[in-house]
Amino acid sequence: MSQILWEEEFNQKNWERLWFLILTFTFFLTLVWFYFWWEVHNDYNEINWYLYNRMGYWSDWSIPILITAAAGFLYITALLILALCHIAVGQQMNLHWLHKIGLMATLVVTVVTMSSIAQLWDDEWEMVVISMQATAPFLHIGALAAVTALSWLIAGQFARTEKATSQMLIFTAYFAVVVALYLVPLTVSSPCIMEKKDLGPKPAIIGHRGAPMLAPENTLMSFQKAVEQKTYGVQADVVISYDGVPFLMHDKTLRRTTNVEEVFPELAYEHSYMFNWTDLERLNAGEWFLKSDPFWTAGSLSGSDYREAANQSVCKLADMLQIAKDNMSVILNVQDLPRDHPYYSTYINVTLQTILESGIRQQAVMWLPNAERQLVRQIAPGFQQTSGIKADAEHLRDKGIKHLNLRYTKVTSEDIREYTAANLSVNLYVVNEPWLFSILWCAGVQSVTSDSSQILSKVPFPVWLMPPDEYSLIWITADLISFTIIVGVFIFQKWRLGSIRTYNPEQIMLSAAVRRSSRDVKIMKEKLIFSEINNGVENADELSLCSENGYSNEGVAPMDHRDMKLRMD
Repeated sequence: MSQILWEEEFNQKNWERLWFLILTFTFFLTLVWFYFWWEVHNDYNEINWYLYNRMGYWSDWSIPILITAAAGFLYITALLILALCHIAVGQQMNLHWLHKIGLMATLVVTVVTMSSIAQLWDDEWEMVVISMQATAPFLHIGALAAVTALSWLIAGQFARTEKATSQMLIFTAYFAVVVALYLVPLTVSSPCIMEKKDLGPKPAIIGHRGAPMLAPENTLMSFQKAVEQKTYGVQADVVISYDGVPFLMHDKTLRRTTNVEEVFPELAYEHSYMFNWTDLERLNAGEWFLKSDPFWTAGSLSGSDYREAANQSVCKLADMLQIAKDNMSVILNVQDLPRDHPYYSTYINVTLQTILESGIRQQAVMWLPNAERQLVRQIAPGFQQTSGIKADAEHLRDKGIKHLNLRYTKVTSEDIREYTAANLSVNLYVVNEPWLFSILWCAGVQSVTSDSSQILSKVPFPVWLMPPDEYSLIWITADLISFTIIVGVFIFQKWRLGSIRTYNPEQIMLSAAVRRSSRDVKIMKEKLIFSEINNGVENADELSLCSENGYSNEGVAPMDHRDMKLRMD
């Protein structure tokens, strides 16, 4: 019977260790996922738009995912803290079966969600690397504080452990983690660790389709708001209608940003370039903004702005240029047309004619399409030729490119320095968060395209900027403080627990047995006897039982297996 009890106890301990490993792994996984989803706040609208194209309907997926990630992380963190508290007092974790189900459910949901994002939006994981340039110095301090706090638990386990090999294993593992953490700053590279005198000018801000947080994108109201925010320029997407009128629309269809499903339900899935302008001007291009509220800003609009947004229509390129020509530059991208479109062979000419007739300065136009660049240079030699494809600086200059328009995840600080040295201006999109704007500012970017021009225009200085010497001082000081605390904790724990005998769980339970049945106490005694025999205990200390039922004190003496069997019988 004692053999069976010992095997049950052994198996239970192994299962508890396995659950603790699963809990620890899930904690770090949910931490990474929560951190990732918090940092990609810059791209929430872009992610929602991408999912809209995949699923066919618009919904704000970002906030539910963020709430789910935060809830999962907090739940697992609470379980881990409770588990560590149990370990700190020498008890097993004893995770309830409901929490085991919750733990596995959290793990599975997190793995599935992360895998889905990795497949659908693999570029977004590069955001984690970029965010580390802004957060790594502060995450290092936080991790240092956490590992230092864990020294109390680790030192306690070290002091309680009697075997020298176990002590060495605990100390070596913990010491390796601490040393690695102390040396992490050697790998931290951030453009904002620099001298203040080396900081370049603030990047120019270009409104992405106008000012889409303040008005419906690609509408006259949106571009007027961009002018009010005094942005350097605006970016717009040009489409040629079936009857040859250049207008502004980003999506292939009109479903997301107009009421085409109400006015022309049978044509809702048609490409926008298949509509005549007479049909396009019948559509409302503002109500969707108030209903969908893609940036959670519609509620902050004034009454007059709200009514104006609700009455916006599809915008002509010519109307937008009239607003921009005396105030700012424009980045123009033109959608390609299919061969069966009436203006397939002349849509570049039509677009150029509209731009030149508007009276805007040619130098204020950054021309992005690759199609027929030579023709564009002949008709409008003053246009700033801009490329949306990353390439070698020398190759770009040979092609007459003066500007680059790239996603912010596609370039590094080294790329920016190389392009700047080659006299190529770099514009990065879409940059909405001040911390990301600050990193790119420190890196030397000349301009950014943003949905939040009203926010970035109020950023007077990078969120943080630290000279290298100051950063090194903070790093070394934090390491020294941490090391001093850890050494002190180990010494104190060794002194505090050094003279205390380590009891196994059966001893603790048996000593605390009050109002227990005689059968329970007998089982505890048997487990204790067998445990001491297997641990090679030759002399058992006297074990006192204090009970209100009058249990007598029994001395437990070492016995061989035959004596134990007789005693058990």
